[in-house]
Amino acid sequence: MEIIDFNKDWSYRKLGDSDLQRIDLPHDAMILEKRDISSRGGVNSGWILANDYEYIKVFQLNETLKGKILTIEFESVYHNAEVYLNDELLMYRPYGYTNFYVDITNKYIWGKDNIIRVIARNADQPNSRWYSGTGIYRPVHLLVQDKKHILINGIKIHTKSINPAIIEVKVTTNDQGNLTLKVFDDKNCLVNEENHFINESKTINMEIENAKLWDVEHPNLYRLEAKFEDDIVSEEFGIRTIDFSSENGFLLNGKRTLILGACIHHDNGILGAKDYKEASYRKIKLLKEYGYNAIRSAHNPLSKSMLDACSHLGMMVMDEYVDMWYIHKTKYDYANYVLDWYKQDIKDMCDKDYNHPCVIMFSLGNEVAETGQKKGIEFFKLMKEECKKHDSEKPVTTGVNIFFNYLHSIGLGFYTDEKAEKNPQAKVGSAFFNDLTGKFGAGFMKTMAQLPGCDRKTRDCYKEMDVAGYNYGINRYIHDSKKYSNRIILGSETFCSDAYAFFEYAKIIPSLIGDFVWAGMDYLGEVGVGSWEYKEYAKNFNWGPGWVSAGSGRIDLIGNPLGEAFYTKVAFDKEDKPQIAVVPVSHTGEKHSPSAWKFSNAIPSWSWNGLDGKKAYVEVYSKAEYIELFINDQLVGKKRFKKNCRFDFNVIYKTGSITAVAYDKNHHEIGRNTLFSAKNDTIISLSPESLSVSKDELVFVNVAYTDQDGIFKPLIKGKITLDIENGELLAFGHACPFNEDGYNSNTSDVYYGRALAVIKANGNGDIKINATNGEISSFQTIKLQ
Repeated sequence: MEIIDFNKDWSYRKLGDSDLQRIDLPHDAMILEKRDISSRGGVNSGWILANDYEYIKVFQLNETLKGKILTIEFESVYHNAEVYLNDELLMYRPYGYTNFYVDITNKYIWGKDNIIRVIARNADQPNSRWYSGTGIYRPVHLLVQDKKHILINGIKIHTKSINPAIIEVKVTTNDQGNLTLKVFDDKNCLVNEENHFINESKTINMEIENAKLWDVEHPNLYRLEAKFEDDIVSEEFGIRTIDFSSENGFLLNGKRTLILGACIHHDNGILGAKDYKEASYRKIKLLKEYGYNAIRSAHNPLSKSMLDACSHLGMMVMDEYVDMWYIHKTKYDYANYVLDWYKQDIKDMCDKDYNHPCVIMFSLGNEVAETGQKKGIEFFKLMKEECKKHDSEKPVTTGVNIFFNYLHSIGLGFYTDEKAEKNPQAKVGSAFFNDLTGKFGAGFMKTMAQLPGCDRKTRDCYKEMDVAGYNYGINRYIHDSKKYSNRIILGSETFCSDAYAFFEYAKIIPSLIGDFVWAGMDYLGEVGVGSWEYKEYAKNFNWGPGWVSAGSGRIDLIGNPLGEAFYTKVAFDKEDKPQIAVVPVSHTGEKHSPSAWKFSNAIPSWSWNGLDGKKAYVEVYSKAEYIELFINDQLVGKKRFKKNCRFDFNVIYKTGSITAVAYDKNHHEIGRNTLFSAKNDTIISLSPESLSVSKDELVFVNVAYTDQDGIFKPLIKGKITLDIENGELLAFGHACPFNEDGYNSNTSDVYYGRALAVIKANGNGDIKINATNGEISSFQTIKLQ
């Protein structure tokens, strides 16, 4: 099979407009729209206006492709996609997060221009609880097959054993003929199975000597090449086994492995929903750096680029199907379609994921109150059956909000069309729970999950799950592990402040297999739900227009780690040295916007120049017996370990340095760390994350006010303008959840001194970046490969 890039030379317009604008895919039309109080998506979408759009591509195929089978794969279109070729409707697909295939073999007209037209609808607001994006936001490819060929997704590779390493390869074709299978590492052919006769389906076992296993520390991959007659298809795979039990927990290759997970949404921050390989790899690298070994694809199937990143970098995946079942959470959401489409959707998700060693589990929903109903449990069983039909290896769960199930059963947070018509921003479903949590706090909600009614409204659905998904149920872990001894427990959604407690519980509860924090990285939409913001950066705390992101990531919207990221790394035993973070000294003691999804707004900086003598709140993260804190080499505090791995100090800020020294119970030093203040000089620092780039590749450039040594200055403000040569500026912006300017201009302010630019190389030469704020200028070159 030949795979041809089909992302160039498209045009788009708002449906009903006359003028077309030329673009390349992936493309998110929504991120380019205005934000306004009239947006019916409201807080969910970040107040960005949503519309219906038309995408058009005029193309002619090479005559050498005559006689081939021609299929266009759309990795995702949001949403209610209609695909036309030469004005004939060939495909309709309502779900905005699934890949689908359009066979054009008998519809393509040779020797003339053909017109493919895609309608992407999103004017039906509200239809999502977060920022969805609009359009063909994931890549498109033309798949070219011989008349006799291996079916699309027709190779399934499963690890039967690891000692010896034996894989089971099932190949499905459209005809009978000769089949050859080869396995390669990065250099050589390791196994060659030649001349097998296949009559549409064949299963072959292949042993790989001295195989290197796939795991989170060693993501070793192999490539299988299948040749059927003249058709050749390659698939990457990893050799690994997974096993789940209440006695031993989760075993990866026979070894207990804790799932140290983060929930993520599908958007790529300032890029909007556009799915790029470089953005996916960057996100996974960042999450791994700060202690995570797994992601939950909240609340929709992952893109292919994200799956590739996870398989290549060693990040486990719980791939999730959908946010709602047949009860709405917003008026026009997927509850309108799920009963009709779940079989096809689940098949496509399973087919896409099957050969990826990173995928260890499926989730079929998130905080769906239907799990407390007999009808809902029966529906879960139908979906689980569909999952097992296509992939019998992986366990199936659903993230159940334990307290919400009980609240829903007594009539609270229930969706009705009348409520939605009266107030599109009405809090129902998950949004109702989130709002309640914001008012009463994380501790209250976790305590309420212990009510007997919560157990009654979850135990029946948990019986049907391979793994019981607990959203915000950490206070039940010990009790439920004893009461339900056969239950496998997963913290499918948790508060960041519980990372240490989870890690300690897992030491004594074998059936507790993992934790997924909300959220690993900040995301667009669901505005303010995790934000602790000050009036310096936010005009108001009413979550109206201007608010654009959730603010709930341990890593911010542009990839900067917050203090909570360092806390998590320590809690998960991924860091030995004490880590230091400081609440912005410019706002010590000030009131900030409220959220239960954040337990600190400290950042790793001691550069609060000009604020000497002001009170400062310092957090040190460590599992040491005690910590001594020094400012400019003078001891200013000593704290002993209590219940968490966070040590809080109230000190007086002095420019210079701050050092945390960790000691064990025998008073031996076991680690130290120091933050330094920036010097007085200020420059605009342009720091590309790649020093060279190929044509059409993306490069991420950190833009910051720093000193000459590169120490960032969180108190410096001032809009920066970029001028780019030999590259397209795809996005430029900062991480503040309140941002009235957006990300589509070549000028952006900074947030605590930092911003991010994303540039696509056009291939005409080295990328040259000029930056200025009117007083300070800077220049950077990125080599073209």
